[in-house]
Amino acid sequence: MTTEESILANQDEESRSTITDLALEEGELEEGEIEGDSASAAGGGLEPVLHPLEHSWTLWFDNPSTKSKNTTWGSSIRPVYTFSTVEDFWGLYNNINHPTKLAIGSDLHCFKNKIEPKWEDPICANGGKWTINCSRGKSDTLWLYTLLAMIGEQFEYGDEICGAVVSVRGKQERVAIWTKNASNEAAQISIGRQWKEIVDYKETIAFVVHEDAMHEKVPKNRYTV
Repeated sequence: MTTEESILANQDEESRSTITDLALEEGELEEGEIEGDSASAAGGGLEPVLHPLEHSWTLWFDNPSTKSKNTTWGSSIRPVYTFSTVEDFWGLYNNINHPTKLAIGSDLHCFKNKIEPKWEDPICANGGKWTINCSRGKSDTLWLYTLLAMIGEQFEYGDEICGAVVSVRGKQERVAIWTKNASNEAAQISIGRQWKEIVDYKETIAFVVHEDAMHEKVPKNRYTV
């Protein structure tokens, strides 16, 4: 079994409902479907209606079992799956272990396709990140709401967002949003404030520039909200 496959959760057959069903609200009908239409209920040979996202996104996994003290940072990160529709997202999300079920030291990254979750990536290089810390076992909802807001384009400055990371550590878990241009203060402040509202977080959060984090043991906060 590959590293990527190792995070796939074994769920019972009932939970593996069709991708189309995962995307629909209870009682919601697909466009053109007639309530009680037996042909539609049975499949009827019709193609499912998919809901494309504005961007394609790639889920990455950093497995702690492949890390060592001599490993270069980022060398153990591997892409797992790229999705571009609502249905593909839920099909993936419902069949992987969520953050609180991962081993200590694990990281899940969800980034726009073609952007690697590394400081050295050209699109990330001049950016930074907002971070929310939480106690062990509390990151699942925070992670889900962050993903939904991000892939659903709920941020006013969504083009500034590279992706998000959830990190599982011994004493805490943390979720971070990475952005492109740290010097764009208006965009960074907007993203930080919106994120707090979306996840209903009341404490102060800080933005750290990647360049500072690379050269300073305790980097200074560039912005706070």
